[in-house]
Amino acid sequence: MKSRSWLNRTTLGIGLASLFSDWSHEVATTVLPSFLATFGVAAVWLGAIEGISDGLSSLAKMGSGYYTDRLRRRKPIAVAGYVVTALGTASFGLATNAWHILIARASAWLGRGVRTPVRKALLAASVDPGAYGRAFGFERMMDTVGAIAGPGTALLLLPLLHYHYPTLFALTLIPGFIAVALIAFAVKEEERLPVGHVSFGEHLRALPGAFRRFMVAVGLFGSGDFAHSMLILLANQRLAPVYGSGRAAAIAAGLYLFHNVCYAASAFGSGWLADRLDKRRLLAGGYALAAVMAGAVLALPPGIGAFALIFGLGGVYVGIEEACEDSLCAELVPGEHHGMGFGVLATVNGVGDLVSSLMVGLLWSTLGLPAAFAYVIVLSLAGSLLVLRSR
Repeated sequence: MKSRSWLNRTTLGIGLASLFSDWSHEVATTVLPSFLATFGVAAVWLGAIEGISDGLSSLAKMGSGYYTDRLRRRKPIAVAGYVVTALGTASFGLATNAWHILIARASAWLGRGVRTPVRKALLAASVDPGAYGRAFGFERMMDTVGAIAGPGTALLLLPLLHYHYPTLFALTLIPGFIAVALIAFAVKEEERLPVGHVSFGEHLRALPGAFRRFMVAVGLFGSGDFAHSMLILLANQRLAPVYGSGRAAAIAAGLYLFHNVCYAASAFGSGWLADRLDKRRLLAGGYALAAVMAGAVLALPPGIGAFALIFGLGGVYVGIEEACEDSLCAELVPGEHHGMGFGVLATVNGVGDLVSSLMVGLLWSTLGLPAAFAYVIVLSLAGSLLVLRSR
């Protein structure tokens, strides 16, 4: 059988679609707190909007993965997901109340959840198994480039638009529908043999035992893998006494941009290595690097250099984590079950994100920073060891 090029029209189309879609909704996400402030609402609304949206997205990922394995063609579901995300994001501009934003964000994230396992299944089907690492690493890299471009675009355009938020939200339709067009016209999908009609539980039990053991390791690590927006808060708090609150906020934003640059570079580099090395060892190393980052938070004196190291380590390990988890999922699960496999992976990660951020925030607030980051170190190392044992 002739080997296929890993950088084909489908890989490139999916990568570019991830870039433009992330660009679209990151523009909106960047200004969302400021937009909510114009309604005079409490900060709790932002937490509710993000929490409910993330929860719906996780449920949609599992349901989409289960449903699309039963279809001969998955791509129409992906196209619909991208359309819903683009329209939901742009509809922020129609809001006159916080609950309008809640509905719009939840709708956008529902579309995002529906498309995620389908996109990953399409990507896995377009390359040979020996190129899974490069394909998924490339897609993660492109997604992160969009995450870098989005905030930059928002900060550039908002003053030019005289802080008229509805116009800015309407402009997100441009990259959003470029992403839709790329999925619709650049991505090529061959007709496949669908999975026969089985119940959700039967489909879940049909996934290989090795994959289920791998999910235990992913879930354990994910329960300590907190949202890195907390690092921005930490940098603000520790740098403000030296640089003042305004300059500290600017430095923290720059550090997070550096984090995303490291993430983008690491995602592709890790994917390339994953095709040449033992994926489990590489992923275990990435998980262990999270423990090193948490240790650096506790051990290093506060300063720009120390935070640059911390943010850089954070970006590198997330790139390793996402490229290797996706490629291992594609490797461990048969192709006809890829939708369900990627849906389970996304849901486990979503639950882990919720648990970790709540636990780290709670420990930080009640017992202090050492307790919070000791928790991160323990679960990161436990996840690393479990990945090595999950053969």
